[in-house]
Amino acid sequence: MKFIAKPSTIVQCALSLLVLWSCGPANTNTNTENETEEVEEETADVQEPGLEKIWETPAELTTNESVHYEESDGLIYVANIEGGPDEKDGVGSISKINEDGEILEKDWVSGLNAPKGMAVMGDYLYVTDIDRLVEITLATGEISNTYEIADAVFLNDATTDGEKVYFSDMRTHKIHYLQDGSIHTFAEGQNNINGLRVGNGNTLYGLDAEGLKQYATDGSFEIINADVTGGDGLIVLDENTFIASRWSGEIFLIEDGVATKILDTTAEESNTADIGFIPGEDIVLVPTFFKNKVAAYKLSY
Repeated sequence: MKFIAKPSTIVQCALSLLVLWSCGPANTNTNTENETEEVEEETADVQEPGLEKIWETPAELTTNESVHYEESDGLIYVANIEGGPDEKDGVGSISKINEDGEILEKDWVSGLNAPKGMAVMGDYLYVTDIDRLVEITLATGEISNTYEIADAVFLNDATTDGEKVYFSDMRTHKIHYLQDGSIHTFAEGQNNINGLRVGNGNTLYGLDAEGLKQYATDGSFEIINADVTGGDGLIVLDENTFIASRWSGEIFLIEDGVATKILDTTAEESNTADIGFIPGEDIVLVPTFFKNKVAAYKLSY
C-alpha cells in the first residue's frame, strides 16, 4: 500500500528540522566558548617560578660569602670573609641575624681567616676556613676544635647528613668529610667543586664546572643538569627540584633536570654566593658578597 503524507505532517517535519538546525550550531559554539574559558583559567593559574625580595640587612656584613639557616634555634648564621678570600689574616667572622634580617651579633665569632661554607651537626657549627675545618659550639660561640686538612688550598662549601660533615676544596677538586674526629676524602677529580648539599635519603649533591651532580656512596656520580656550570650555592627542595646560584648574580630553579633562571642581579653587581633556605616559608637567603648585605627572597614555583 502506498503511503501519502498529509500536508500537516510535512509541515511539522519541516519545522522540526528547522528547529534542530537552528539550535545545533548555537549549542556547539557555547561548548567551545566554555572550553576556551576553562583553558584560559587553567593558564592563568599556572605560576611562573620567581623570587621576590622581602627584606635585606644593613650593609654591615663585610664580604659575606655564605648563609646558613639553623632550624634548631631559628637563627641565620653569616660567614664574613672581610679580608682576602684565601688570606690567613684573622679578620674573618661569623654573624647572627634573625628571620626579619635584624643583625643580632655582628661578631658572634671572630678571629677566623676567610670563612665560607657552614653546616650544623649536633651541638656544633662547622665552618670551612681556607685549609681547615673549624668547629664552633653553637651554645657559646667558642671554637672547640680545628681540623687541619692536608694539602688543602681553598675549602669552600659544607653540608652534613647527620653523621658526616662534607666539604669541598675548589682548587684541589676534592670532596672531603669529617667523621668521628677523622678526615677522609670522598671524591677526587671534581672540577672546581663548590656547592654541596645533602638531600633526600642522605644523598649528596654538588655543583662544579660540569654542572649539578648526584653522588653515590662510593663517590661516583651522575650529572643531573649540565647547564648550570660553575655553581656556588645549592638548595635541595626534593629529589627532582633544586635551587642553584652562580656567584656573579644568577639563581636558577632546576626541575626534572631543566634549569630556569629566577633571579639575575648581575646588572646591579650584586653577587649571589652560597645561598641558604628557610624551609616551610620558602625563603631563599642570598649573601651578596661585595654589597655586604644578606637579602631574603620569597620563592614561588
